Amino acid sequence: MFSFLNCLQRDKVLSAPPIADTLWQDICHLPLLRGLNPDELLLLRQHATWFLHDRVFSPANGAQFDEKQYLIIAVQCCLPLLNLGFDCLDDWREVIIYPGEFISRNRTYESVGEYLGVIHESDEVLAGQARSDGPLLLSWLDCAESPWLDGWNVPIHEIAHKLDMRSGEANGCPPLHADMDYQAWKSAFSHAFADLKRQDEADEFGPIDYYAAENPAECFAVLSEYFFELPHLLFDTYPAVYQQLQLFYRQDPKSRLTPIKYRPTSADQLPPEYQTPL
Repeated sequence: MFSFLNCLQRDKVLSAPPIADTLWQDICHLPLLRGLNPDELLLLRQHATWFLHDRVFSPANGAQFDEKQYLIIAVQCCLPLLNLGFDCLDDWREVIIYPGEFISRNRTYESVGEYLGVIHESDEVLAGQARSDGPLLLSWLDCAESPWLDGWNVPIHEIAHKLDMRSGEANGCPPLHADMDYQAWKSAFSHAFADLKRQDEADEFGPIDYYAAENPAECFAVLSEYFFELPHLLFDTYPAVYQQLQLFYRQDPKSRLTPIKYRPTSADQLPPEYQTPL
């Protein structure tokens, strides 16, 4: 019954999209959306409309944001969800937006005996965080710089974590579609993670941000950023991962985006022609 009523409410909201045509046309010029056909742009507009309606946007630290800023965040969050359905992330409701990077206090538990444990607290400076207890936390400054096809996109990264968490915890393997093979997913991502870990530990240069070597969850989130922003680079580097993400997201960014030079993660190790900012 709840699902039926939710669909009725969504249909009502989408029947008269509140996003003004002039504002939407501005958003359509974002580099991240290049190559989307009219049907895909219409679907993205519907997703963004529902995302804005169904979630509470909470400015933090006294910040104020306008309609365009919220929409820039929403379209980046919704692009990975384009072909996954409107209900693929229906278990959380709040987006907290900071003006810039923010401090998150983390707690970890360490067992020191059969009945005893110690709680450790630490502060971490972040550009985004997908919390397991619900909210999505984002830095506006980083969201504004995200849709420029350089392989770095904070909203996509955090949405990938949210999708990953639907399996219970973020472990690098979100719930896969019925037509996907878990062993193929595991093989592709295990190879990429091990390769990135090896390169990072050897202090080698590679085209993929070594934050992907932190753990399997970060590997999935970082490679999702590359999938949508630098798909040709990801395909050339880890073709099996690209294929699995293509199946999971039900999209093929490589077919719609033109190959471009990527922004290196360690410019001092590259030839001069790659050291010029894009």
